[in-house]
Amino acid sequence: MPVEAIVTLILGALIIAAAALGLLRAILHLSATSKTLGILDGGVEIIVQKTSTVPSTVASVNQSLAPVKAFADSI
Repeated sequence: MPVEAIVTLILGALIIAAAALGLLRAILHLSATSKTLGILDGGVEIIVQKTSTVPSTVASVNQSLAPVKAFADSI
């Protein structure tokens, strides 16, 4: 086998190895990003739960103020 063919095979193997390493690093970065987004989504769910009490509170406050509204309407 000529020397040029061996050099070409070695260079091709190095290029493929470099591309594989780059793809592996991209996969690891995407995996870390996915985990971070999962944690962030959990935090957003907690915020949604903590702020979801406003509509139920408004309804109970409106019921409590019904006598006040009736009195104001009678004036």
